Amino acid sequence: MEPVTIDEEPIHVLIVEDEWLIRELVAESLSEQGFVVHTAGNAADALRVVASARLDALFTDIDLPDGMDGVGLARRARELMPHLSVIYASGAADAFDPEACVPGSVFVPKPYAPALIGRLLAHAAGKSPARYVSA
Repeated sequence: MEPVTIDEEPIHVLIVEDEWLIRELVAESLSEQGFVVHTAGNAADALRVVASARLDALFTDIDLPDGMDGVGLARRARELMPHLSVIYASGAADAFDPEACVPGSVFVPKPYAPALIGRLLAHAAGKSPARYVSA
């Protein structure tokens, strides 16, 4: 699949997912769609990426290991990058509490199609979703 090319700066996204296979599948799909992708398996590693990389969006699982969940990660990431777009994912629909999540965030239930995530990330980052549709 070749991404549709439009003269526009690519979206830089951080995928935080503790399940390696899901993380790699989504990362590969988003890379093929034209995103610049960073990955992490837990919140601590994700915060190191947030502190050191250019990012437009955070796509995080809510249920993460090692003490900080995706909601806490998103709050901390927004402190460091106030304009960061955030999309949460979870296999438990009741995991999304709009009151606890960062303002303007989106929730996607698992399972999801990686192509859908690309469109949501493009929209959330204020970019043209057409750039991120595979030809």
